[in-house]
Amino acid sequence: MSPTDFDRLIDRRHTASQKWERYRDTSVLPMWVADTDFMAPPAVLDALHQRIDHGIFGYTNTPAELIEQVQARLDTCYNWQVSADDLEWLPGLVPGLHLACRATGSAGSAVMSPCPVYPPFMTAPHLSDRQLIKVPMRLTGQRYLIDFDALDSSVTADTRLLLFCNPHNPGGTVYRREELEQLAEWVLRHNLVVCSDEIHCDLVLEPGLKHIPLASLGPEIAARTITLMAPSKTFNIAGLGCSFAVIQNPQLRRDFQRARKGIVPDVNLLGYTAALAAFRDGDAWNQAQLNYLRGNRDYLVEQLNAIPGLRLLPIEATYLAWIDISAAHLENPVHFFEQAGVGMSPGRDFGDERFMRLNFGCPRALLVEATDRIRRSLLNHLPA
Repeated sequence: MSPTDFDRLIDRRHTASQKWERYRDTSVLPMWVADTDFMAPPAVLDALHQRIDHGIFGYTNTPAELIEQVQARLDTCYNWQVSADDLEWLPGLVPGLHLACRATGSAGSAVMSPCPVYPPFMTAPHLSDRQLIKVPMRLTGQRYLIDFDALDSSVTADTRLLLFCNPHNPGGTVYRREELEQLAEWVLRHNLVVCSDEIHCDLVLEPGLKHIPLASLGPEIAARTITLMAPSKTFNIAGLGCSFAVIQNPQLRRDFQRARKGIVPDVNLLGYTAALAAFRDGDAWNQAQLNYLRGNRDYLVEQLNAIPGLRLLPIEATYLAWIDISAAHLENPVHFFEQAGVGMSPGRDFGDERFMRLNFGCPRALLVEATDRIRRSLLNHLPA
């Protein structure tokens, strides 16, 4: 069967899969952590087989072709020109968040983050001996956006860093140019550095929308931005651990490198191999994946909004649904949905207990079964 058959059910049990091991020996469908149940692109599989057949797996430098591919990709997709020296290769995006905290400010200084947000945004500052200032996002129309009034009222003299996520996880907001320009102006006015997590940049689902890197807006904001990207979410190769930071300010880059020295290891050679193949030859595969994910998204939005107690707003990007469960009045939502046979991420981990996050990056049959289980359980739970 072709790896582009996204309906194919691949058994991930007994493979030490973090996603599937959580519910080992149960009938619970794991729809929590953000990796998909799709086979990686054929080009990635072929490249890995070829590299493994070589048979030697020693210490490895970043392949020159991979650097050139990333530079060309940023130029072609975003009209954003970066030098090879601007790229800092990492074994994962989360270490980049921690390094950004350690590379800016000092012990006791503050880091701001719009919330709800991907949990490492909230743990990285504390683990770096920084204060965390959580700034609630606001619902505008049907999109969760940064609340600039809340930013203004929360920023302090000790604030040095803003952690930003675009497309936003959770919720899937894709920021428009004018919204990014407003953020850039705010960051410059307050003399901050911004770390922009853009790992979902290739997973824009809504036709007509386009990802815009914050740092691509101009040299002033570029000089204050650490941009984090990776092929991992798009091409389902997170377990191979290859990410990169784009840091165009030489001093900021040196501070980042100093923070990682002796602690954060280099990328492994199979991670480099997969990343190169994905960026060089994987875009057609991703277009097919995006079409499939749009179908999953549309199905999920229609089905969940027809279930009493649930609300799901339009999802512009990512394969992660941010479901408002507040009207269901569940005492223990995680347990409730696990008893229903669906394992989701609790909203409290992202900073809002009123929600659950569901990963719909899976074959349609699993999604249909999950929504059926959720519907049956909630209809039995809610008063007639």
